[in-house]
Amino acid sequence: MTRLVVVSNRVADPGAGQASGGLAVCLLDAMRDRGGMWFGWNGQLVADENEIAASCSRYGRCTLMTIPLTERDHREFYLGFSNQVLWPIHHYRLDLAHFTLEAAEGYRRVNARFADVLAPHLHRSDLIWVHDYQLIPLGAELRSRGVGNEIGFFFHIPFPPPEVLTAVPEYEWLVSSLLEYDLVGFQTAADHANFCRFVCEFLDGQKVSPDTLRVSGKYLKSGVFPVGIDVESFVAMAQDPAAIKRIQRRERNDKRRIYAIGVDRLDYSKGLPEKFRAFRRLLDSYPDNSKPVTLIQVASPTRDDLKAYIDIRHELEALSGKINGRFGDFDWTPLRYIHRSVARETLAVHYRASRIGLVTPLRDGMNLVAKEYIAAQDVADPGVLILSRFAGAAEDLQEALIVNPYDIDEVAHAMRRAIEMPKEERIERHRMLMKRIRQRDACNWMRSFLRALRSCRGHLRGKLVLTTPLAIANAPAKRVTG
Repeated sequence: MTRLVVVSNRVADPGAGQASGGLAVCLLDAMRDRGGMWFGWNGQLVADENEIAASCSRYGRCTLMTIPLTERDHREFYLGFSNQVLWPIHHYRLDLAHFTLEAAEGYRRVNARFADVLAPHLHRSDLIWVHDYQLIPLGAELRSRGVGNEIGFFFHIPFPPPEVLTAVPEYEWLVSSLLEYDLVGFQTAADHANFCRFVCEFLDGQKVSPDTLRVSGKYLKSGVFPVGIDVESFVAMAQDPAAIKRIQRRERNDKRRIYAIGVDRLDYSKGLPEKFRAFRRLLDSYPDNSKPVTLIQVASPTRDDLKAYIDIRHELEALSGKINGRFGDFDWTPLRYIHRSVARETLAVHYRASRIGLVTPLRDGMNLVAKEYIAAQDVADPGVLILSRFAGAAEDLQEALIVNPYDIDEVAHAMRRAIEMPKEERIERHRMLMKRIRQRDACNWMRSFLRALRSCRGHLRGKLVLTTPLAIANAPAKRVTG
């Protein structure tokens, strides 16, 4: 069987008990049994490049090969260009983007090093799948080292409209790098349309079919591949007998309380201050002696050394304190704000016990929390998912209550509607949502992308004409074909 080689900025630690973000969750779920190799950063920092060495470990049938970054790499490549330029711009936050030449150079340098380390370990028949914004130029770096295998790229984050993307000083080089892949995948039809429009309007490309672009003599496949979760695994997690006992014990102690839950990384794209204000508006709408709902908000730490993240943490702490100070009582804490990571097994229990799943990012590639919340519900008495229209998941999960996260009155109204929704309606909405997340689970996501990548073999390869400026600069004397 053809070996799959996955490359991402970070390789998750399977023994950590919880995954660090949506990318790690879906890849661990999908690769658990399939096998192959996963290459990337191990999360460790070293003083200089002389200390960088690859190490390997096994996870079932999968080989995990990792390298550390230098402290300079982490500052320039990761915190700098990846998370102070690409992340805000891809999430439509031009006001938070901060570009420096040092960060751009660090981004190029680390992608080149990834290619240097990975290329000697590749087999001629490997399928290579590169993930997310940190590694956009990796395909071009591998091509320049003679790698002719099929290489696919997948964006887990949104792809912005051309008018937004051109705010990146390096945008021409970045998009030219994408042309070195055989297949580029996106979470939503809107993201795919933004990419196609950029190629056609800014690079004089042509859309020759729904999934094929032609630009500068080169043909590129692109398409929509929504990320999913391992549904049955999460269902089993939420139905664990010990977990159900914990839910029943809580319900006995607090029969009248309704719970809402939000689980997000602490990031400005997640709309957390807006969520807190909407919750406060909900509480304002009830009589003074009513204690209708408790919001549990898990906000796991991320990028704590960047100012934008420090600012939002302080804002959330202030908002939660004001809400609890105004509405709380001796027997009721309206908002339980948890600023730490929580294991998925624990989250599954709380999802199942919560009448409302509150998923309201200002902009999100997909958002797997929405799908986990659905999977965890009791089919006989399910909760209600409230979902931002700006989350990629909203393109498919139409039976959720779809809201504008910037409109706190609309979100508050949706919460009240979820509290009062009849059981029959909740059951029917949940039935349709479960059907959708099963149709597009983690395995189907992986299979559909790899099927599309394999179809590039021999179909596009004979048509490749490397005439883009980047390709001319990087083209090897002779490409090794897969």
